Amino acid sequence: MLKATIDADIFRESIDVISALVGECRLHINESGISTRAVDTSNVAMVSLELDADAFQSYSATEMEIGLDIAKMKNILGMVGKSDPIDLELDPEGRKLQISFRSYRYSISLLDTKTIRKDPNPPSLNLPAVVKITGDALNNAIKAAAVVSDKIALKVDPERSIFIMIAEGDTDNIKLELGKDDLEFVESAEARSLFSLDYLKDMGKVIGRADTVEIRLGIDHPVQFIFTIAQEKGRVTYLLAPRIEAD
Repeated sequence: MLKATIDADIFRESIDVISALVGECRLHINESGISTRAVDTSNVAMVSLELDADAFQSYSATEMEIGLDIAKMKNILGMVGKSDPIDLELDPEGRKLQISFRSYRYSISLLDTKTIRKDPNPPSLNLPAVVKITGDALNNAIKAAAVVSDKIALKVDPERSIFIMIAEGDTDNIKLELGKDDLEFVESAEARSLFSLDYLKDMGKVIGRADTVEIRLGIDHPVQFIFTIAQEKGRVTYLLAPRIEAD
């Protein structure tokens, strides 16, 4: 059972978080809120979202799992005004989701969870370098790098206390160095990994709205981007595998 009302902006942002990587997901519902964890079809990137019950204007639920077509949800949200409250209600059989706003009432068929990939197990990682940066600054760096290349290297130089982003194309390159005046070093340790900008550009559209993003890095290890949404009543983690290139 689910019966809830949520602000359109919060619901839209939650769907955007997921749609940056996947087109469908298993949504876990219980009395504490909703959550999901999913990987993209290439097994390169993973998204984890937890949205507390307090993020909703009203919320009542029992434990269950549903399959959600994220692309369909984005199309519906295109009809919703910026400040519209959205009512969500599952039918008694849990096969359809009723979505109501203003005078509109959608009845959406849910996906069979058996047809959706099982939730991935998060890898056990030791990522020693941790920095915090504004979402806007990180997204701008991603967009700047994408002008010259399809990949970007993220580095931490602990001796100089700088975070470095380097993108090198066939003929052009860009380098950005940020120090203590630009970000916060939570844990300063040597780190360097190379990542695909195709994934980061999609993540960046969501990350750019965050006040603060925590970046966890290692050497040729995945990167984690951790931030909050819904006025800190929702938590997001993006995980992206490194791009390993032959010598």
